[in-house]
Order: sequence, then structure tokens, then C-alpha cells
Amino acid sequence: MSDLKDPRVLFAAERTLLAWNRTSLALIAFGFLVERAGLLMRVLAPEQSNSIEAITTFWIGLAFILLGVIAATYSSKQYSSVLKTLNTQEYPAGYNAKWGMAINLLIALLGVLLITGLYAGRT
Repeated sequence: MSDLKDPRVLFAAERTLLAWNRTSLALIAFGFLVERAGLLMRVLAPEQSNSIEAITTFWIGLAFILLGVIAATYSSKQYSSVLKTLNTQEYPAGYNAKWGMAINLLIALLGVLLITGLYAGRT
């Protein structure tokens, strides 16, 4: 990808990964909020809430969480592809470029566990 022998290429790729990290976290948090909104509506106004609203908010919330998991996983894959194209001169001495990817994959795993827990709590 690059023969610049400049570590700024690595840092640009890492900034992009971290932007996707924030996006995936926001999607997961928003999905959890949407899923819990259905529960809140049932608690605050049980006579006005119906099961279709609760089912809808549940599945839409899980869909947002899953979208966050996919974003975290795919961005880690893309970052890994970029790292493979860099040469050794583009890595600063002693710098471990894989921590951001590991955090993204951990967020994806936690998102899957959140989906599993919400789904298990629903049934």
C-alpha cells in the first residue's frame, strides 16, 4: 500500500480504526437504549403499551447492537489488512499496533454477549 516509510500511515489507519470503534460502541449503546425503551414503556404505562410495540423495540434494539458488532468486527479485519501492507519502517520502534484491533474484537465479543443476555432474558 505504501512505500513512504512514514509512521503517519500507520497512525492514520489507527485513527480510522478508533473512529469505527466509537461508532460501534455508539450503535451498541443505542441498541441497548432502544431495547430497554420498550421495557420502560411497559412499566410506565402498562395499559397503553401493547405487545407489538415491545416486540418491535426488542428486535430493533438487537438489530442495532448486531450492527455495532458487525462494525467492530469488520473494521478490525480492514485494519488487519492495512497492517499487512506496511513495511517495518512504518512502525515506530517498540510500538504494538494490534491493541486497537484487540479492543475492537473485545467490544464485538461483549456485544454478542449482550445480545445473548437480552435474548435469554426475554424468553
